[in-house]
Amino acid sequence: MKNRPPGDTRVVPLPPYLVALWREHVATFGTADDGRLFFSESGRILAYTTYHRVWHEARSLGLPPALTSTPLAKRPYDLRHSALSTWLCAGADPAEVAQRAGNSVEVLLSRYAKCLYDRQSINNQRIEGLLSSYDQPPESDVA
Repeated sequence: MKNRPPGDTRVVPLPPYLVALWREHVATFGTADDGRLFFSESGRILAYTTYHRVWHEARSLGLPPALTSTPLAKRPYDLRHSALSTWLCAGADPAEVAQRAGNSVEVLLSRYAKCLYDRQSINNQRIEGLLSSYDQPPESDVA
């Protein structure tokens, strides 16, 4: 982990289906001698050009055609932005998200809280839902 002492770790919970995919990948392909999941046929670090080519092929298969020309998920590192932004959008505590990411809350909110696709529409729905709850007559305690 960058800017961390060697051997430093942090807990990042994963949904069981992702753990199953990870275990299946390791059982099928193993790991490099240094523990990396993705490596060349000779066990070496993958070249940037390889990551770049595979990422763009996968991106074109995974995104709807209208989004492939946008900056959405342009680089593999954008998945980090997406994950952290999604956790924040889901209502996760920013301090917990920052800890999982290995960032301060300040860095988290300045860099990652603005990366969600169609966030304006999602927020408008939430605000509308809250405001419409004020339109409901209060429940009567008298039966």
